[in-house]
Amino acid sequence: MATLKLYLFLFSIPVLLFQDVMSTSFNFQNNCGYTVWPGLISNANLPAMPSTGFELQSGASKTLEAPTSWGGNMWARTNCMTDSSGKFSCVTGDCGKLECNGAGGTPPKTLTEFTLKDNDGKDTYDISNVDGFNVPVSITPQGGSGCSSVTCSANINSLCPQELQDKGSDGSVVACKSACVAFNTDEYCCRGAYDKPTTCKSTNYSKIFKDACPQAYSYAYDDSSSTFTCVGANYLITYCP
Repeated sequence: MATLKLYLFLFSIPVLLFQDVMSTSFNFQNNCGYTVWPGLISNANLPAMPSTGFELQSGASKTLEAPTSWGGNMWARTNCMTDSSGKFSCVTGDCGKLECNGAGGTPPKTLTEFTLKDNDGKDTYDISNVDGFNVPVSITPQGGSGCSSVTCSANINSLCPQELQDKGSDGSVVACKSACVAFNTDEYCCRGAYDKPTTCKSTNYSKIFKDACPQAYSYAYDDSSSTFTCVGANYLITYCP
């Protein structure tokens, strides 16, 4: 019996080490009827993804392998083009270039956020409309254990009140600002006296986002219904699920 226990212990060491260094795959799928340009940015002091921005045509997919213990966020950019001078820009989520290379996208934009293998080996992930909304998105773990799919499939642009609307050159609503982005006050941005869970509360504006996408963050301290964990999964990011 002691020999068997020793064998099992020794066998478990390389398995645990292998699990610790396994990379995580992110598969991006565009189900929208239009092209999107995903942008990616890593958290401070963490390595970048193999690509930090790319084009994804309608119906197309692309897979990236994340560095071990990666953390950061991803978003879809829309209506992107390169002008006659060679400058690349997007109407929503713009970072100023095709590969964002450390530049965050301009809000409003729908975020997917990840911290890999940080919480007792668990991945933590969420969808956030704290910066507003531009494109519906879902996160679907593939494999793993203790995982949940998360979605924000509603088109919040069609529900957006006038004072939060971000319009394109043709007058159509291309994105919906959060109240923080629109009004930049401490209350809506959870700053100053509002920078703690007991004072940063849901508002009539954040409720618009929460009612449309109950699993997504609608304001900074909307943690209880909006944070998810998983062990050992790869992830499918679907735009317009």
